[in-house]
Amino acid sequence: MNIYTCLLLASAGLLTTTPSKAQNTKPAPTKVATASMPDTFHAIFKTTKGDFSIEAYKTWAPKGVSRLFELINSGYFNNNVIFRVQADYVVQFGISDDTSLYAFWNSQPILDEPLQQPNKKGIISFASGGPNTRSNQLFINKKDNYKLDTINIQGAVGYPPVARVTSGWEVVEQFYGGHGREPVNHQDSAARYGNAYWEKRFPGLDKIIIAAIIL
Repeated sequence: MNIYTCLLLASAGLLTTTPSKAQNTKPAPTKVATASMPDTFHAIFKTTKGDFSIEAYKTWAPKGVSRLFELINSGYFNNNVIFRVQADYVVQFGISDDTSLYAFWNSQPILDEPLQQPNKKGIISFASGGPNTRSNQLFINKKDNYKLDTINIQGAVGYPPVARVTSGWEVVEQFYGGHGREPVNHQDSAARYGNAYWEKRFPGLDKIIIAAIIL
């Protein structure tokens, strides 16, 4: 994928970094078992602006919801910068401050699934950069984004929803968006240098302090 194509996709949709072979000197994280995952589960995200809660539905996208369960249960979203905040569009996050942890999950994308629900306001979906590239980045729709149901990204059609925000919408609305979509063009640097890059290049961004499954 050349840089021109990347910029076009970033502008039109929700592009992620390309799965890489970045150096990983730490032991590989242990994947969380999902065999006992309930068909529906709840999670809370504590952020620098307050808390919001979500509900995920396995029937919406079994592979995507299983990955979401793994990521939350493993602590992947802890200390995670909310790097993209666009008014009347989306909120996006999922680049870990732990660069080896990011590389691990980013190198294990899941297969595409058919879209079962529309990308309406409050709906959460995985970002992707083409066929079978969903891995570790999420976005929250800040409005009804029906165009994201049918957009074609190099042959992958739409962004299948996996969950919805059930409370704390006022928190989502408060995330700092002064940098708009520009941080999207810096994902590779953040994946390499962690939160220090965001803090230096894009000050003021909010963070997820901790995310946890609610039993």
